[in-house]
Amino acid sequence: MRAILTYHSLDGSGSPISVAPEAFGRHVAWLVSGRVRVVDLAELQALPPEADAVALTFDDAFQNFVAVAAPLLRAHRLPATVYVVPGHVGGTNAWGGVSDPRVPTLPLADWDALGRLVEAGVRLGAHTRSHPHLTRVPPAQLADELVGAQEAIRQATGQRPDCIAYPYGDVDATVAARAAATYRLGVTTELRAMGAREDPLRLPRLDMYYLRDPGRLEAWGSTAFAGRLWLRAQARRLRATLDSAGGGW
Repeated sequence: MRAILTYHSLDGSGSPISVAPEAFGRHVAWLVSGRVRVVDLAELQALPPEADAVALTFDDAFQNFVAVAAPLLRAHRLPATVYVVPGHVGGTNAWGGVSDPRVPTLPLADWDALGRLVEAGVRLGAHTRSHPHLTRVPPAQLADELVGAQEAIRQATGQRPDCIAYPYGDVDATVAARAAATYRLGVTTELRAMGAREDPLRLPRLDMYYLRDPGRLEAWGSTAFAGRLWLRAQARRLRATLDSAGGGW
């Protein structure tokens, strides 16, 4: 089984975007146990469907990635991709200046910290320029959110992202087509492992919030693991139907 694992913030608040640092440490211990291969996102896509392999992704580029995740990943030589919102670098995740009562408002890494991550081998991806719902913005803004984000990251760090993470998982055929003109890969919030054939601009991921408790990630590949993911995916679909804002952050 191949899967892209998604983290946002590494903090102890228990919010829907949060995985506690101790849970992340437990995940890293399992990831280096040899049960699965940990590879770069592009390599994961190229592996055969039967490969037991994962790619690690972190949305929003929180400062706690720098403090908590980066040292562990570097120590164990685990590749990762961090998705950056250039318009908020050095600020917070109060997107558009508005805090979300469901999640903590937390500091994001600044450009100096992101530059050091690049030097340490971390790959940067784009998370749009300002973190909007892409299906709701006019065409000119959509182009700037996609192309402008990539260029801002390139200018600030020297690394040109080739992957986009759609905020809130908000992507349709129009958004994916525009993204394809700029990026090689795109990741969503669709909660499932990768199938044999995937649209490279609409790759699914596993939100690690649902696998944060002891034993859940470690059950990788079991019937219980598959069943839990299926139930969580159904709950997300229901929420998306009831809530026009959808699921994911």
